[in-house]
Amino acid sequence: MDQQSLVSLLLILLTFALYIGISIYNRAKVTSDFYVASRGIPPLWNGMAIGGDWMSAASFIGMAGTVMMLGYDGLAYIMGWTGGYLLLTFLLAPQLRKYGRFTVPEFIGDRFDSNIARLIGAIATIIISFTYIIGQLSGSGVVIGRLLNLPASTGVMVGVVVIAIYASLGGMKGVTWTQVAQYMILITAYIIPIVFMSLQITGNPLPWLTYGNIVNELGAIDAELGLSEYFAPFDDGNRAQFLALLFTLMVGTAALPHVIVRFYTVTTMKAARWSGAWALLFIALLYLSAPAYAAFSRFVIMTQVVGQPIDELPGWTESWVNTGLLEIADSGGDGILQWEDLVIHQDIVVMATPEIANLGMFVVGLVAAGAMAAALSTAGGLLITISSSFAHDIYYRLMRPDATDSNRLRAGRIAIVLSTIAAGLVALDPPGVITQIIAWAFGLAGGTFFPVLFLGVWWKRMNAQGAIAGMLGGLGVTLSYIFLSMNGITLFGIQDTGAGVFGVTANLILVIVVSLLTPAPSQRLQDEVTDLRYPEQMTYKDGEVWMNDGTEK
Repeated sequence: MDQQSLVSLLLILLTFALYIGISIYNRAKVTSDFYVASRGIPPLWNGMAIGGDWMSAASFIGMAGTVMMLGYDGLAYIMGWTGGYLLLTFLLAPQLRKYGRFTVPEFIGDRFDSNIARLIGAIATIIISFTYIIGQLSGSGVVIGRLLNLPASTGVMVGVVVIAIYASLGGMKGVTWTQVAQYMILITAYIIPIVFMSLQITGNPLPWLTYGNIVNELGAIDAELGLSEYFAPFDDGNRAQFLALLFTLMVGTAALPHVIVRFYTVTTMKAARWSGAWALLFIALLYLSAPAYAAFSRFVIMTQVVGQPIDELPGWTESWVNTGLLEIADSGGDGILQWEDLVIHQDIVVMATPEIANLGMFVVGLVAAGAMAAALSTAGGLLITISSSFAHDIYYRLMRPDATDSNRLRAGRIAIVLSTIAAGLVALDPPGVITQIIAWAFGLAGGTFFPVLFLGVWWKRMNAQGAIAGMLGGLGVTLSYIFLSMNGITLFGIQDTGAGVFGVTANLILVIVVSLLTPAPSQRLQDEVTDLRYPEQMTYKDGEVWMNDGTEK
């Protein structure tokens, strides 16, 4: 193992020890600890934990690479994910927190008074979270594969072991505080390289103010090489796909079960809103940095690597070629590397750029630790969601309502270990790049849950039959379009990553039509829905709004 790999591995092992230590210290002792951290997390720290949960391998590893390769068309990921948080923070999170349940399937089951709806919600949650976690384990494989100069698939299994240990130990309580630590590590690791690159290239340490000039220079280089101009909209894609992807990511963000459950860990509706506000701030730090990362990376490669003799390329190229994520050819036969001779897997851009820019061993190791923190933080939240859907919604609420706390905790921990192993096996040969796999999860979440949650909160006439029809129809349409698109069958040029636009449409139509064609829900359920719209100190009953001290408002 070379010196660089040793430094990176040491930093990663130190952070692993930190995460496991935090989980042991905050070990879940009762089910409320395991599922919702006993609803005692302050908004600031919960916002940071949401940021850690949200900054997945797709955000940390894949997003800058996607923007670098796609230019303007890649910005749909940044805008979609950010916009979705606004929908969630203002239209769903406070109301779902007031309802006071542990999980999304539990809200659906109790809101519509239907165990069938609860079961469908639990199964869909497991499918969505399982798809999402495959992307996280793929990300850990990219990092560990580079460190040990092995195929990326070999590194996946290391991530499987670490995630299974700390998620099963700490539950939501432990995962929350590990996610706070992981956010601090990953945001530091993300920003330091672009600050150094900005200094190197422009002499200014504020990359957010300088990368616009680099984009202009890239446009001139692209024109000189006859390439499509960087950041020119819709040159390599089409408007319909851009808008479909943007929509899919927005509604998917607002409906992701593992994100929604983070708002259940605070004390009040007001705390849920503030958690969302803090989360947006912490997320913005990375999202405003990703385009700068992409621009600097592409600039360094095009000015310092492209055009060099192939037999004199820097050492980092050999290391990444060994992972199978970088390919170098000599199409011109002149021994000179051209841009089109480079086949760069977009998932390596963030990891490789510190080496490309020669930023030093510590920075390279810090980025590796940050990438692992991003993959592990989201994976931990996803595993808690899978666990709660099985152990709480299926095992406890449907199969064994008399189960003790210890039995429920044991079922939850077993679910975590089994689902981690299963996802790891799939991630050994992932079906797509990280951002693509994650987009599938967003499409499935939006297509299955968004209309049901949104109308379930804001339309009291919606009933169980509408919810069941909407979830089944939306999930079926989204899955079908993903498979059809992967086999070359598309509508309006919309690819598999934009499948959510069709799932949400089908779900919305089915919910409205079926609810109107079947009997209205009971008055009790309708009053509960109306009550959700008022602040926590107010209660709706008997057609009037009352303060919770017993006085009429």
